[in-house]
Amino acid sequence: MGASKIIRGDSIVCCLCIVGTRPEAIKLAPVIAKLKTSGWAFPYVVTTGQHADIVEGPLKLFGVVPDRKLTIERKSGSLNELMSKAIMAIDHLIDEIQPGCVIAQGDTTSVAAASLAAFHRRVPFVHVEAGLRTGKMDDPFPEELNRRLSGLTASLHCAPTVSAFEHLLQEGVSRNDCLITGNTVIDALLQVAARDLAPPEGFPDVPRVILSTAHRRESFGQPLESALKGLRAAVDAHEDVGLYFLTHPNPQAHEPARRILGGHPRIVVKDAIGYADMVSALKRCWLVVTDSGGLQEEAPALGRPVLVLREVTERPEAVHAGAVRVIGTDTATVFGSIAELHDDADRYARMSTPVFPYGDGHAAARIVSALAERLAPAEEAAA
Repeated sequence: MGASKIIRGDSIVCCLCIVGTRPEAIKLAPVIAKLKTSGWAFPYVVTTGQHADIVEGPLKLFGVVPDRKLTIERKSGSLNELMSKAIMAIDHLIDEIQPGCVIAQGDTTSVAAASLAAFHRRVPFVHVEAGLRTGKMDDPFPEELNRRLSGLTASLHCAPTVSAFEHLLQEGVSRNDCLITGNTVIDALLQVAARDLAPPEGFPDVPRVILSTAHRRESFGQPLESALKGLRAAVDAHEDVGLYFLTHPNPQAHEPARRILGGHPRIVVKDAIGYADMVSALKRCWLVVTDSGGLQEEAPALGRPVLVLREVTERPEAVHAGAVRVIGTDTATVFGSIAELHDDADRYARMSTPVFPYGDGHAAARIVSALAERLAPAEEAAA
C-alpha cells in the first residue's frame, strides 16, 4: 500500500524522525528513546520549527536532543507555504542522510510533508497514530486531510486503537502493513505522571479547577469566542470553580482568550507550559474542557472528565467509555455542561473513573519491535 517495502539493510539503520509540534514531540519521544536502545537502529531527530520555541522541552524529558533543527521561514503564514517549504527541506534531508525509513506521528502539516517527501524519494514512511478519521475532510482542518495523505503513503501504519485499525482496513491497507500498538501518548503520560510533580505556576487555589485549551482553526472567530464566554460564565456562577486556561501562539486563538477571560480573580490565562507541568495540571484539575486531541487521550487515564469543544471527534473510544463528551462551542451548552457536572455528583463520578481505551503504556515497544522485523539487519533480527 505504501511507497515501497521496508527492507533490511546490512548495517545499523538510520530512522529519520520528523518532529513538528509539541504534541508530536510528546508522542514520538518514547519511540525515539526505544530506538536509541535498540542496538540495530539509531534515530536521527529533526525538528521542523513549526513549534520552534516549545518543541524541545518534551524531547528533553525523555533524554532526546534534536540532531538537526530546520528553519522554515514563513512570510505569509499560510498552510501552502508551510507545506511546500517543509517538503523541500525534508527532501534535502533524505537526500543527505539516506535513511532506512522516515517516521512521523499524527496529522499536522509537518507529518503530511514528511509523508510526501518520503514517498517521492521511495523511502518507507512509518506513520505513528495512524487511522484516525472523522469522515469530514474539513473537520478538523487541515488535520483530516493530513492524516489521509499519510495513510496513502505509509509503508507501516501504527494504529493506536481497534477502530483506527479498522479504518485502515476499510481504506484498503493490507493487514500486513498495519498493527494495533496503543497510543504512545499513554507511554509518555504514565512515565511522567509517576514522578513527584510540583503544581504548575499560577495554578488556581480553589477546590475545582477547570483545565482548558482551545486552538482549532475551524473554531477561530465566533465559535471560539462563544466557547470562551461559556467558560467564563461557568466560573462566574460557581464560587468553588477556577479556570486554568492555556493559550496558543496563534493570535486568532491567543487574543480572544486574553480579552474574554482576562481580569477574573479565579481565572489564570497562561501561555504554553512544559509537558511535566501539563501532566501536573491534569493530575490536579477537576475537569478538562478542550478541543485538543491529546488531552482527550490523556485525561481519561488519570480519571479526569473531558468536555470537547468540537462538533465531532476522531477519538470516539473515550466517548464510548463514558469519560468524554463532545459538546461543541455554543455558550449555553458549554456553561450547562460544566454546571451539570458541578451539580450532579453521580454523573461526575461516572465520568471520572480512570479508563484506558488508548493503550497500556507499551506502544513504543510494539512499534520498535515491528520496525525491527522489517528493518533490522539479519543478524540483529535473529538475535
